[in-house]
Amino acid sequence: MLETPALQRNAPLPAPLDTRYQVETPEGIDLPLRPAGLMPRALAFAIDLGIRGLALGLLFLILAFFGELGVGLGSILLFVISWWYMVLFEVLNQGRSPGKQIMGLRVVQDDGRPVDWSASLIRNLLRFVDMLPFGYAFGAITCLQHPAFKRLGDLAAGTLVVYREQAINRPILPSARPIPPPFVLDLNEQRAVLGFAERQAELSGARVTELATILAAPLKVHPSGAVAELNGIARGLLGPT
Repeated sequence: MLETPALQRNAPLPAPLDTRYQVETPEGIDLPLRPAGLMPRALAFAIDLGIRGLALGLLFLILAFFGELGVGLGSILLFVISWWYMVLFEVLNQGRSPGKQIMGLRVVQDDGRPVDWSASLIRNLLRFVDMLPFGYAFGAITCLQHPAFKRLGDLAAGTLVVYREQAINRPILPSARPIPPPFVLDLNEQRAVLGFAERQAELSGARVTELATILAAPLKVHPSGAVAELNGIARGLLGPT
């Protein structure tokens, strides 16, 4: 019998397609993080670069009227904005520079904690290495090779650029007086009732009535007042809010 090549028992498994980064907090809670890839990070950096360039341009125009004093102040501002822009925003704004905030990103430490001063300083001071030999080439190569998309500054500082998790907002249920179901509902029946109530705002009145009629018989609800009664049951299942 002809056998096809197979993975050896002890052979390493291929890298997973999912790029989620799992950390465990000191309280023993698993915290899933989604590392950001090269493209969103590059766009965030380009936005920050544009903001810094615009700010420096406006400041230099104003300082040009102050002669030699303006030149000195301009040199100080150039240093501060070039080297401290990222650090101040990352530490004081929950790891988010304006560019990262627009792209939905933030910087955290490897264990999920907020980035601190030392970590932010290290990751940003090493940008000049990531920019070698030109156009951020070394940083891009490092980012693409690392499973969590880390550049050299992130590796040295122990930081990670991740997507900000968006809070999930539950749909608002129609106003109704909570009532108990006519009998104990199993999980699928509870999901059906809650799904019916949550989707009403997206449906036409005829479709709502049609779905309520379909649910009325198995739930032993009278068809004439099925919509109101199902909404009341959904409110009761959801509990106090």
